[in-house]
Amino acid sequence: MSFRDNLLHLRAANNMTQEQLAVLLGVSRQSVTKWESEKSYPEMDKLLKLCQIFDCTLDDLVQGDLTGAEPRTAAACTPTGRPADVFGYDEHMSRFAEKISWGSVAPLVGVAIGIIFFALTPDGPGTFDVLPENIAAALGLLCIFCGIAVCLMSVIPAGLDHAAFVRAHPYLEDFYTEEQRLRMRHLFTSELIGGIIALFVGICVIIMLGDTSYEAIIGMPVMLLLTAVGVRFIVHGSMTLAKANIANYNEAAGEVLSAQEIAQASVPVDQKREMLEVHHQDKRISAVCGTIMIIATIAGLVMLFVPEYYSSLFWLAWPIGGLLCGIAALLIKGFSNPRA
Repeated sequence: MSFRDNLLHLRAANNMTQEQLAVLLGVSRQSVTKWESEKSYPEMDKLLKLCQIFDCTLDDLVQGDLTGAEPRTAAACTPTGRPADVFGYDEHMSRFAEKISWGSVAPLVGVAIGIIFFALTPDGPGTFDVLPENIAAALGLLCIFCGIAVCLMSVIPAGLDHAAFVRAHPYLEDFYTEEQRLRMRHLFTSELIGGIIALFVGICVIIMLGDTSYEAIIGMPVMLLLTAVGVRFIVHGSMTLAKANIANYNEAAGEVLSAQEIAQASVPVDQKREMLEVHHQDKRISAVCGTIMIIATIAGLVMLFVPEYYSSLFWLAWPIGGLLCGIAALLIKGFSNPRA
């Protein structure tokens, strides 16, 4: 008798679903499905836990015949009540929000420090003749590139970790209580207000120092730093609030999984259909945004390297491209809502 047959019988005899067994073992329901279809085999610690749950020996479970065994203690182990966060979703999403929120502000900090160096040249907008132009330009660009590098080192690993988590757990039961949701709403409100205040103060600083010798060396950097603080608060608060929406997480898994992975995922049929719709929607968004950013890159490079079109504002091509991508994504989702 095989391990698969024993597991199928023991689970059925104890009226236990794959999801309930997965909760007890601390694995995904997809893992239990793979065991029962003989596509994979549990690790030793999971085998020992199974022996505990079904009150049997390891030899009987792996090599014996338990198809005639009566249920003994497993029924008492079946989880009841509100689902638990057995996969560490809350901790994972909290780390994800921290990395994304800090990574998103790193380029702003780099530009703020870079502007200070640019202002310390003889041809700078202020009256601070401190550094030769070539040294100031080199240091300024170094600060900007460092900010971009910190952003990439934070955002890319965070995105990969999140994608791996979604692939391992494409479907979760909602385990948050109303009290937890209320705390997240309060945190979002306070961070949103704090972010707006920081942005407002930054605008006030640049207005106050406008048309003075301190505008470039103090006004612009302070405004950008306060903008970074505001962005960090707003992004972190928004992601903290969004993590409580488990239904949206389940649906958005379609943006991470391939069509084949969705088809093989152990999720409800309706949920699988929604995930496939989101997957196709995400492919359309990726195609449109990729086109927009290629055009933005061409425009930025032309303004930087072609003398006839040169502009010191060449870098605006990428933020504008990002905004257009956001608008395109909203329009595509609005006109092809899977829930509609």
